[in-house]
Amino acid sequence: MKKNISALTAVAMAAAALLAACGGGSSSGSGGGSTSTGSGSGSSSTGSTPATQTATSGNVPTPQYAATSAQLAAFNLINAQRQQCGFPTLVENTTLDQATAAHAAYMGLNGGTITDSEASGSAGFTGVTYNDRAVHFGYPNGTSSIGVSGGFYTNAKLTETEYGQQIAYDWLSGVYHMSIGVWPTTNIGLGWNETTFNGFPEIQASAMATTLQAMPGTMPLTFPCQGTTGVPYSSGGESPTPPGTSGNWGMPVAVIANPSDTVVLSSASMTDTSSHTVTLQLLDSANDPNKLLPAFEAVAYPASPLSPNTTYTVSITGTINGTNFSRTFTFTTGNIVG
Repeated sequence: MKKNISALTAVAMAAAALLAACGGGSSSGSGGGSTSTGSGSGSSSTGSTPATQTATSGNVPTPQYAATSAQLAAFNLINAQRQQCGFPTLVENTTLDQATAAHAAYMGLNGGTITDSEASGSAGFTGVTYNDRAVHFGYPNGTSSIGVSGGFYTNAKLTETEYGQQIAYDWLSGVYHMSIGVWPTTNIGLGWNETTFNGFPEIQASAMATTLQAMPGTMPLTFPCQGTTGVPYSSGGESPTPPGTSGNWGMPVAVIANPSDTVVLSSASMTDTSSHTVTLQLLDSANDPNKLLPAFEAVAYPASPLSPNTTYTVSITGTINGTNFSRTFTFTTGNIVG
């Protein structure tokens, strides 16, 4: 049964080579008018800063999230979607878990507002930016990274697995937020906090993925890709707002190459099984007004929602480092609103 979900997301990116293009690695989200009445689960003091680790010090070979936790559900869904499309598996990093858990708690402690940044002196403050918070918990400074936050509430209690899957789909259906699942990164941390709104659970979540890597195979890759099923047919509530949208949009298609590559889209089309053509908008690092897309990522997206439980054929052409490429594939939506 549909649950009247309200989702809000915010995104920030940082990398030694990308800081100038990403506005310093920080942008803020919107609370959307919901006020959290619960209290966060994190500490309101920053404590002492741990000794700096390596980027892999906190990596664990198998996930340490609790078996029925929302974090494990989000982690598994993001990795399953990545692997199907040829992206490398993300590895849980417990240091990034600490940084994102602290930020999720911070949002809960400060009214439930979804935001990338933190204000010094506010309850639960551990660092202004995603990178600051990771460094606070011992992660090495200057590592290429993507950070996202999000939240939603429902008018019924879901299982923790359902909550985790919902936030993962929220991020994967965002024009900018899908980068948490499709960048060629290595490590990920997932933070989670639950408060209440109107007597029902309200979620605050944050994720951070780091360390760009070269991917095997023929570039570029796409997400969704051939055979992807169950993706959201509609998405909205992203900050910053994707260009050319007013209200919800349809499932975006990301085109991703290796970190040293440049992807430019020339054309893209999307057609359903009734031969109805969906108009797509093309976005890459050269024409992105928000300056959040790196050179190795481009996105084609419909400005209006798609149809639920429908198969779409996508054809994309463009260049990678000046060399022509084309991709044609089908994917199928589910009945999810991201």
